[in-house]
Amino acid sequence: MNRKDLAEIKRRLNPDKRYPSVLRGCYLGADGHVIAEFAKSVGALAQEECEKFMAIFRKCLSGTEGQNLLNLDFTPEQMEADAHHLLTGLCDTGLQDVQIVEDFFRRAIAWRQEEFVHLQSVDDQQAADNYLVLLLHDGYDVPYRDDNGDLDKERSESILNYILCAVCPVKQLKPALRYFEGDSEFHAGASDQVVGMPEMGFMFPAFEERSANIHRALYYTRDTGDLHASFIEGMLNADVQMTAQEQKETFQSILTETLAEECSMDLMQNVHETISTMIEEQKADKTAEALCMDKQDVKRVLEECGVSEEKTEAFAARYEESFGEQAAIPAVNMIAPKQFKVDTPSVTIRVDPQHSDLIQTRILDGKSYIVILADGDVEVNGVKITC
Repeated sequence: MNRKDLAEIKRRLNPDKRYPSVLRGCYLGADGHVIAEFAKSVGALAQEECEKFMAIFRKCLSGTEGQNLLNLDFTPEQMEADAHHLLTGLCDTGLQDVQIVEDFFRRAIAWRQEEFVHLQSVDDQQAADNYLVLLLHDGYDVPYRDDNGDLDKERSESILNYILCAVCPVKQLKPALRYFEGDSEFHAGASDQVVGMPEMGFMFPAFEERSANIHRALYYTRDTGDLHASFIEGMLNADVQMTAQEQKETFQSILTETLAEECSMDLMQNVHETISTMIEEQKADKTAEALCMDKQDVKRVLEECGVSEEKTEAFAARYEESFGEQAAIPAVNMIAPKQFKVDTPSVTIRVDPQHSDLIQTRILDGKSYIVILADGDVEVNGVKITC
């Protein structure tokens, strides 16, 4: 899904419009036992409640593509499995079939039970958290979009029946003094259970090219370092990808190992600038998905930056070995477009990428130095100094 598609679906989650029809929830204890279940008509929700619920689902469509938002593609075998049939059934019935909804929540219960045992074994504090699993259905009469990108609501292209799922931790607040308006005094109050923003969630099917793509789900994770693999496998029966951090570290390792002596400051500055420019150009087109690059794409960048054929071939081979033959990973997981950082064992230097040319390397008296151009005023602990 591109940014325009995401924005279009997020507008559906306007509490004033009440577009989605049905909201269902299953409140699970820390060990996976069911505390409560509910079904509500979105149109019947009180305004404040509707705003809170819609904020949760909008969060599941927010974040950086390739890091918080990931495309999960289903293989032909996975599409024939029970999990995919269940997702399709939830959409087709608009969450009105109680048995299908119960089957989905049973998968959620099994996921939480297994996760609880695992978290307890590693003494993770998340093992004590209760979870609220929310499902939302919407039937979207997709309007026609003309060549200029404008919507014509008088013309329909298709009906998009989709669900949004959000999995939210429920925190137990500590007892505290509370103000009681009736007697104008503070008294000890009972602890409250508060629903937090979702840790993970998904939209199925994905909304692409003005229609439903049942071969793909859009997955959300709040923590880019934890995709919650057990949830992806247990609830969606989809393949688990590397996290953004794992992709970044693997990519950096491949560059270090394969470029060796050619991996210089100038080269990394050029690679960073080239890929950053490509990201920004892609970002300018709101109808394009976030930039992903395969081994050939990166190989071309390295060649343009002056890396020898021998090294680029070695890079391509290691890239394929690490990520897969046809794999393309998000460019934002290769470089940080808004950050250029230089690390030494004793010093870390951060500079605006637009001014990375202010940092150079020099050999002085046989020793390697990092040289920074003192451009303009220089301050040390807030005090201007003379260089």
